Amino acid sequence: MIFNKKIKKGIVTGLLSLVILVLMQCNSYQGSIQLQNGDLLFVTAKQTGLSGAINNVTQKQKTASFDHIGILEKEGNKIYVLHATPKGGSQKQNLKDFMEDQKKDQQDIIVYRLKPEYQKSIPEAVKKAYSMLGKPYNFNYILDESSYYCSDFVERAFRNDHIFTLEPMTFIDPKTGKTNAFWEEFYTKKNLKVPEGEPGCNPNGLAGSEKLERVGDL
Repeated sequence: MIFNKKIKKGIVTGLLSLVILVLMQCNSYQGSIQLQNGDLLFVTAKQTGLSGAINNVTQKQKTASFDHIGILEKEGNKIYVLHATPKGGSQKQNLKDFMEDQKKDQQDIIVYRLKPEYQKSIPEAVKKAYSMLGKPYNFNYILDESSYYCSDFVERAFRNDHIFTLEPMTFIDPKTGKTNAFWEEFYTKKNLKVPEGEPGCNPNGLAGSEKLERVGDL
């Protein structure tokens, strides 16, 4: 009898532990982001280098400080990111690898999503993004038809439905009112004039679109 009681007690204890574990997993699952096809992944900006220089002249608000963006695509059970990056140009990358790249650089990923009334644009945008894969990265950040930079890639993907807009680019340091020293040197080395006022886009500008809503951290 004593032996049976010990067995029953052990079974009950085991079941309780299992129930607690399941409940913990459910709570964790409910708190995670349920990614959707067409979600936009924004990568937080660094404070120095090219990333810091981009953010210095484009940051519009403290809650939006980004230097990269990509389009999430769900393909069956697999998830990819369609984006343009200095390493590899316009490409289709496994989400896991994309996340690991950002982790190495100590940058976070924030998920944004088109508001319901604009989500009908996603299938065509993904199709357009595929047509741009394989093109080189645009290191001049001056719009052309043969190479793309990250926000340019995304803006073009959604262009037919006017999800985003091109705006006059600025390279003025808001603290000094003069052209940012990084960009002055950047374009001088390329024998190019700083494209102040030329049409373009940037991750912070796209994140500020009223057609998007912030979902949370990935």
